[in-house]
Amino acid sequence: MRSDEARDLGRLGAVVLAGAARRVQEVQEAVAGRAFRAVGPAATPVRAVHDAVSTGVHAAVRTGLAGGARAAGLAGALVADGTPVEQRRSARTALAVANGTHGDLLRDVAPALALRATVRADGRDVPLEPAALRNAYPHARSTVVVLLHGLTEDERAWCFRSLRHHGRPGVSFATLLEHDLPCTAVLVRYPTGLHVSENGRAVAALLDGLVAAWPVPVRDLVLVGHSMGGLVARSALHAAGGGTADAAAWTRLVRDTVTLGTPHLGAPLERAAHRAGHLLRRLPETRPVATLLSTRSAGVKDLRHGTLVEDDWSGHDPDAPERGPHTLVPLHDGARHFAVLTTIARDPSSRLGRLLGDGLVTPDSAVGEGALAFPADHVHRLGGLHHFDLLSEPRVYDQLLAWLRDRPAPADDPAAS
Repeated sequence: MRSDEARDLGRLGAVVLAGAARRVQEVQEAVAGRAFRAVGPAATPVRAVHDAVSTGVHAAVRTGLAGGARAAGLAGALVADGTPVEQRRSARTALAVANGTHGDLLRDVAPALALRATVRADGRDVPLEPAALRNAYPHARSTVVVLLHGLTEDERAWCFRSLRHHGRPGVSFATLLEHDLPCTAVLVRYPTGLHVSENGRAVAALLDGLVAAWPVPVRDLVLVGHSMGGLVARSALHAAGGGTADAAAWTRLVRDTVTLGTPHLGAPLERAAHRAGHLLRRLPETRPVATLLSTRSAGVKDLRHGTLVEDDWSGHDPDAPERGPHTLVPLHDGARHFAVLTTIARDPSSRLGRLLGDGLVTPDSAVGEGALAFPADHVHRLGGLHHFDLLSEPRVYDQLLAWLRDRPAPADDPAAS
């Protein structure tokens, strides 16, 4: 661990522990308050003493916990070996999860632990410079397939169950595509707990730099997104002005997008968490739990309706009971769009399949509607699989490969004329 990571881990621990202690105090005060109110005015003297003692004790506990966490962080900084925490496998997983569930908190309180949008190869960031890209991709092709992971994941998620599905570790859609097609696969990592629109802007800038510094001229871009990754891909195209006269040059190279279990119309689990928060706020005893629930990240809250645009959240309370503004961002004009969805039920068309979906995303949300609707012949449905099977299941890859093999040549390809 680096010294700045250790210090920021201590700061993060101080905030989390102090917050947890505050919630405990609020529950205790709510329970005691109900009891004192039941007794009536006769309990006033006792309540005054109770409140004074309780407030002092809880303040001391909060101070002690926060101070202890900060001290531990400073002590850790003194003995840190300088190795980034993400180079340890278990720590990488924890870092990805923390950046997904509380990414905005990490950015504000523990920036050394906050991830950023970056191209990744061999477990390391790849600077968007010609020399660095040549070293990372010595056999770079003019067709580039960009893969974007989902919530609480990082680029290693594409190797999910690779030993089970492909017989050896390290196999992913990226490595398979490079073997089966004349393309180069690029893995992008981003902090999934930030707003989708923030990640969209960051990925748009990333793709702009990637295309400009790529070792060979890029003639063809394919965007593949799992879950939230599909929303980030759409947001990036929107942020870069895709389909407009002022669009960034890279958007004109996007000929295909593929989303795997992406909640284009929102995720039912996040909507349930939103409703639960409002129910819990009705009673003083459960209000602290609602407060704790509301600390989930901005990225998670964006999944409620598939929010892609900053105007839909800027200046609005994401925890308000009423639905705020929602901008419909249509599918990018000028490209083909495909979607794969799975259902836990073996029959995707069954009532149970439509209700449960893949456990996190329903079929209706995965295929969109109106200006967001994917063409029926561009949707592939699989049964008996859950949300994370979409990352590596051979049947998903077979369909992805079929779509990308059967595609028209770029307009500037001599073979197309």
